This record gives sequence, structure tokens and C-alpha cells, in this order.
Amino acid sequence: MTSSPALASVRDVSKTFGSRKALDGVSLEVAAGEMVALIGPSGSGKSTLLRSITGLQTIDAGAGVIEVFGEAVQKNGRLTGQARAARRRVGMIVQQFNLVGRLSLFTNVMLGALGRLPAWRGLLGQWPGEDRRRAMAALHRVGVSDYAAQRANTLSGGQQQRGAIARALVQGARGIVADEPVASLDPVSARRVMELLVELNRRDGLGVIVTLHQVDYALRYCDRVVALKAGKVVYDGPSTRLDTRILIDIYGPEYEDAFWETKS
Repeated sequence: MTSSPALASVRDVSKTFGSRKALDGVSLEVAAGEMVALIGPSGSGKSTLLRSITGLQTIDAGAGVIEVFGEAVQKNGRLTGQARAARRRVGMIVQQFNLVGRLSLFTNVMLGALGRLPAWRGLLGQWPGEDRRRAMAALHRVGVSDYAAQRANTLSGGQQQRGAIARALVQGARGIVADEPVASLDPVSARRVMELLVELNRRDGLGVIVTLHQVDYALRYCDRVVALKAGKVVYDGPSTRLDTRILIDIYGPEYEDAFWETKS
């Protein structure tokens, strides 16, 4: 039997901004069905790594290679010809929701279908019936179908973030990368969003990589945790082994701020 290609394979990747090394020889592999939390202090490289995986940030030239589901997205500091196709397999969830505020929630979710439709159909709102049904099913699944006709900018942050997850479902994503998806939410909405990501991972088999500032959420919802510090991987292992000593080594003075609700 052959295993499925990894959601993300990162090998010897660096990224430099001016004199600062945001990523410094990072290597990491996330299997297709894993749910992995990326943690670390501010400026540790978490978001840069996630944006590099999705091809939104180019890496330094050199030996570094990034593959998504077996397709090279970046190598030698450049995006490859497979980058766009690989990106369609991955749903991107971000802190600011990335919804078009003046459009309805339904239309925002339908935008997930653009990768497999002619652009003019999307511009004219001529969505195939099957995609319309898929969008409503996705909205229902994440619990916001009652708001389908409402403008996105009139919804709460939690409702918008669930809409962004529904859009990834309509996209047909095989994996999700989420960059601080709960940072702008209240704790109740944050837990709901994290529970949805866990459900997609466990029930649908979607791989999930999520950056979190809240260590307690990483410990609660993810079996594996990868910690970055100064652009390097300083921990990669089970969340159950992350004890106070290791977390203090990772966060230093930021340790007390790394927990949202309670410290274990």
C-alpha cells in the first residue's frame, strides 16, 4: 500500500527580511490526515512558514523546497508551475476572515468554487446548481445557513470565520492551513471554530495546520505541536509532552501571555 502524499513537506527552508532571518533552515512534514498546531512567541516565524507553504510568501533562494500534496510549490526561491494547482487543494483561513464585506455570506462561500469554473460565471453570479447546493450544505454544516443572504460585514467574527471554513469546503480542499483563526474571536466563538477544524480533521480526514498564540488551545485540540523560536523548530512532538519547563524555554518572558483561558 502507498501512503497519501503529505499535506506539506518543508525541507531546509529559510526566509530573510533585511537583516532578520524569519525562517532559518526549517524542515517539517505534516501528513495528509494530521492536525498540527504551530506555536511560538511573536516574530518566531509561524505566519511566514504558513504563508510560504501556501505560496503567498516566496522563500530564500538555495536548497529549500516546499511541496504540497506531493507537488513542488517552491524551490530555489521561486514558485513553481504547480503552485496554483497545489493551492487549490488547500483552504486558507486567516485572522481577518478574508470575506468580501459587501457581498452576502452565500456569495462569499460560492467564491470557493472559482478554481474549477470559468471566471465569467463567477463575475455574473451564474453558479451551477450543484455548487449552490454544496454551498448551502457547507453553510448548514458550520451552523450559519440562516445568515446566507446577509452581508458578510454585518456578521459577527465567529460567524464570518465559520463562513470562511464553509468556503474551504466548497473549494473541495484536501487540507486547511489556518493562520491565527481565533485570535480576533471571543472564547466561545473561538472554541466553536476550533471544534469545527477538529471535526473536519477527524470526520473528513482533512489535514490541518493551524498557528495559535493560545497554547492552551494547541494542547486541547491538536495531537501534535510544532514550536518555532527565532525562525527555528525547537519542539516537534506530542502535545502531551509539552510541560511548563519546555514552554518557558520556548516563550521566555511571553510565557504568561501564551495562555488564553487556563494554564495546565
